[in-house]
Amino acid sequence: MAEQAQDKISELGNVHLLGIGGVGVSAVARLLLDHGLTVSGTDAKDLPVLDELRARGARVNVGYAAGNLMDADTVIISSIIKPGNPEYDEALARGLRILHRSEGLAAAMEGHHAITVAGTHGKTTTTALTAHMLRSVGASPSFAVGANIASLGVNAELGQGSIFVAEADESDGSFLNYRPDVITVTNIEADHLDHYGTAEAVHQAFVDFARLLPEDGLLICCADDPGAADLVRQMRRERPEVRVQTYGFSDWADRRLGNARPEGDRFVATVEWGSGESRELNLGIPGEHNLLNATAALAVGLHVGLDADEALEALGSFTGAARRFEFKGEVASIRVFDDYAHHPTEVTAALRAGRAVVDQGQLHVVFQPHLFSRTYEFYRQFAEALSLADTVSVLDIYAARENPIDGVSSALIADRVAVPCAVLDNEQAVSRVVESAAPGDVIMTIGAGDVTHLGPRIVEALETHQR
Repeated sequence: MAEQAQDKISELGNVHLLGIGGVGVSAVARLLLDHGLTVSGTDAKDLPVLDELRARGARVNVGYAAGNLMDADTVIISSIIKPGNPEYDEALARGLRILHRSEGLAAAMEGHHAITVAGTHGKTTTTALTAHMLRSVGASPSFAVGANIASLGVNAELGQGSIFVAEADESDGSFLNYRPDVITVTNIEADHLDHYGTAEAVHQAFVDFARLLPEDGLLICCADDPGAADLVRQMRRERPEVRVQTYGFSDWADRRLGNARPEGDRFVATVEWGSGESRELNLGIPGEHNLLNATAALAVGLHVGLDADEALEALGSFTGAARRFEFKGEVASIRVFDDYAHHPTEVTAALRAGRAVVDQGQLHVVFQPHLFSRTYEFYRQFAEALSLADTVSVLDIYAARENPIDGVSSALIADRVAVPCAVLDNEQAVSRVVESAAPGDVIMTIGAGDVTHLGPRIVEALETHQR
């Protein structure tokens, strides 16, 4: 089967990737290089990842031009590549094979026991925890994660083992291109409504994804999440031959968490399962949401035959994913963290983790809304989530792929936050948190846009302020 899979991926020939600097496309590029293919690509910006790919032997261009395709047989694109891009248009004109990033990843997964992790929130950390656990116990998994992971060194790698762990992105429905043997669903909520239109369509996409499981497949779902719990009930009715396992704090969870508590700089809980066994889950990353993510990874580990104690020890050594409560620095006992949270549920989880870390101090937040459409849908929920902080600075909306919507601005959120809050530009926000913070406090930058760049600036400003 492995030889057949290698033959199939070899059929791609010379592969050229558009948007090769993006985390998803660069992951595919790494995997194709690991498979021994000739790889080239282009991105609009000269990013550090491009040098890493060049060092691996890829020919990488900065700036799109039709001539960059050269002798490509297959072109792989990200969702943001549209007609009008000169390389995309050239590929069409030449009749080249054009694949979405997800189809490229699906080709790289051929011949493996495919474990996919999906969900509106938490899928990156859960994928990373699962890959880290398997690698730590010597299983040599292949993996593709939607962030850089310090303990893994890269966001994707072709391992020597039979298991492939992949983050399954639901944002554009492209996870339906995979053929999973195991699906983990962390949660299902309304999001990416610019693509789906309605919450019902989001839920249906997850149902369609779960239906891809083979008869001997396994569905692992969070019992605490209403959307994931609905999926469990539906799949048990429709596909009784597919095994279903649940995890969470709920009494009906198969892998059940309890007694969650911080212990120093660790976060600890008891995890039990149906056989009457129980163990202590002891993590180096904060928050109940990460206890859930780690329990989902543990369920995968038990599924593939890992010893429970070995799996738990491996999970306990995980240090986190980039931009998931990522520590940026400490000055005068003021700690600065950065988090990718860009949905109200994610913001709530991030701030609860911040609360667990800050203890008796204050929590200061710089938040950047992501997308006009998401701000319009969830501004009340964002305001409620941000009210868990002590002070909030809200930046202008990061538009990303969208045009402005009349009447939609960051003030929709800021005006409803129940703690001191203001809409500020970057410099004003940095000054405000630096002036407000005292020893023992925590500062968090939150959002999916370029707010991530403020963390180091805040650390530098704190150092200047303390002189």
